[in-house]
Amino acid sequence: MIEVKNVTKKYGNFIAIDNISFSIEKGEIVGLLGPNGAGKSTTMNMITGFIEQTEGEIIVSGYDILKNPKKAKKQIGYMPEGVPLYNDLTVKEFINYMADLKQVTKKEKKEKIQKVIKETNLEVVQNKLIRNLSRGYKQRVSMAGALVGEPEILILDEPTVGLDPKQITEIRNLIKELGKTHTIIISSHILAEISQICNKVIIINSGKIVAKDTPKNLEEKVKKQNQLIITVEDKESKIDEITKQIKGIKEIELEKDNQDGTKEYIITADENQDIRKEIFEKYAKNNITIFELKKNEATLEDAFMKLIETKQEEEEEN
Repeated sequence: MIEVKNVTKKYGNFIAIDNISFSIEKGEIVGLLGPNGAGKSTTMNMITGFIEQTEGEIIVSGYDILKNPKKAKKQIGYMPEGVPLYNDLTVKEFINYMADLKQVTKKEKKEKIQKVIKETNLEVVQNKLIRNLSRGYKQRVSMAGALVGEPEILILDEPTVGLDPKQITEIRNLIKELGKTHTIIISSHILAEISQICNKVIIINSGKIVAKDTPKNLEEKVKKQNQLIITVEDKESKIDEITKQIKGIKEIELEKDNQDGTKEYIITADENQDIRKEIFEKYAKNNITIFELKKNEATLEDAFMKLIETKQEEEEEN
């Protein structure tokens, strides 16, 4: 569906993107991650044909973005960061304008406009001026503009930035639904969002690809030791003594002393050792009240930070 082959982008002597290669298959939802200035937006802008790469090839649905720009761009719907819209148009007028830009035929235009209005739940505001809409509705309008013309590929740059929690949930659910019929690339700073929505992640740092994998596999690569996070009330200060009596426990470390009198500890155990049952039994017998107990799992954020730090260390050594 999308092939990026040995692509480099230079601005004078500055290398913004340094010989990157990756492919995205039909139906995938792919997250593009990286710190500010890593090259995410540059990569997306090259895929859309907004800027030209200095070296390498970008193939979109079989079309070279430089040699067949019209055919390649026809396959793409792009939702840029910052929601740049024409505020003096109504929602319907804006989508109609986008349909004209994408050369949707007059015969099909009315039907396709109504289809994307329905897909993005804009029916109740379709005749309102865009300037009078909430940020959440404006995001939906921008997405409708990307969708009209039925592109196979959607490229969404920070689709939930600036939204409240309810609006974020609504946009995430919309993206998941669109993922059933489209190939989607998402750039986002919200790693939990990428983990929930995407089935593949590409991490870029300093113009180079640091990792390409599923969120789950990336999390596994930086998986923590066999650790539990436990919050207790320990009025008799017995927890260290009692915990060390449990077979398989390597270490107990105080993490947080809470104002409500509870304390949070991290307990490290031998690999593949499940100590939870014995903890519950021994703590109960010794008047230690457990408020919360959970595994200390690795997250996509952990993987992201670890990979970025490792890359920076390698560059400093070289």
